[in-house]
Amino acid sequence: MRKLLTIAIPTYNRAELLDKQLAWLAQAIKGFEDNCEILVSDNCSTDNTQNVIKKWQTILSDITFKSNKNPKNLGVVKNIMYCLSYTTTKYVWTIGDDDPIQDRAIAYVIKKLKQHEDLSLLFLNFSGRNQITGEPVHPPTIVGNRWFDIDNEDGDGDGKAIFEHCFSKSVGAVIFLTATVYRTDLVKRALQNWQDAENNWISLAYLAGYCAANGSVIVTKETYLECIVGVSYWQKEPKSALLMQYKHIPEVILKLEKSGYSKQFCRRMLLQNGKEVNLKVFLGALRRWPMSAIKTVIPFLALVSLCAFDVMVSKEFGLAESSEISTQEIRSYKP
Repeated sequence: MRKLLTIAIPTYNRAELLDKQLAWLAQAIKGFEDNCEILVSDNCSTDNTQNVIKKWQTILSDITFKSNKNPKNLGVVKNIMYCLSYTTTKYVWTIGDDDPIQDRAIAYVIKKLKQHEDLSLLFLNFSGRNQITGEPVHPPTIVGNRWFDIDNEDGDGDGKAIFEHCFSKSVGAVIFLTATVYRTDLVKRALQNWQDAENNWISLAYLAGYCAANGSVIVTKETYLECIVGVSYWQKEPKSALLMQYKHIPEVILKLEKSGYSKQFCRRMLLQNGKEVNLKVFLGALRRWPMSAIKTVIPFLALVSLCAFDVMVSKEFGLAESSEISTQEIRSYKP
């Protein structure tokens, strides 16, 4: 019988963390062995990762436990995409090898997946913690240490509207890998529609948005895991902040429009992104990589300017149309 859920772990040179995460999984998955598969994708590690995988494959011999080792380090996003693309179960939950997850999370996920056969996306709410200070971290627009400020436990409601709200409040929330369970056929279709998604660090937002547009969505009220802020893979890349703010987020927004999201929503998000970009990021990049920074920012400025002009024209047209309607109403009014 086809399993319901694949719990996939992309990893690279973090054998100790992987060992700890698999130890958690071995306990939390008890009672759900018939519903789950495990997949670990090793991005060509040079440490003890393969021994850790073999160790847990032996311990968890009563569970389908698949492993993959890439012939070379493909980069973290491509390794994540491998997990999504080679899953054969109805749903896929790709988790980080270092993210603290509560034991009750698996039971909750399985319960909801069984209750809602048309579910296309599940967001597990999570808290945030600064890696260095240990202080709580959450989006400034959300009260309390949680990253989704709405909940939709029953899976009702408009999936697009729910995603739009979550995306507009926090891009970080909808791209947190461990917080997201996708329906496999939809996420594979999304990847087919945008084959260059593997080169965009924000592409997980597109995948979630695509799934949300094609079925029901659950967002949990309670938190089930924790995000350690300050250890993300992209933060180690020299040009990450520049690319994410000025290139990757706009690319995702345009892809969401092609996936059925309204032009009005996408224009609003492009303008919001234009307001939120950090000028210091551009100036720092301009000092270090002048040509690359200019080539990245010019298309961004052109896109935001076009978007702003489009909104202005729409408003003027709306005012003119409203004025015309009012004139007609006055002329047709007879006391």
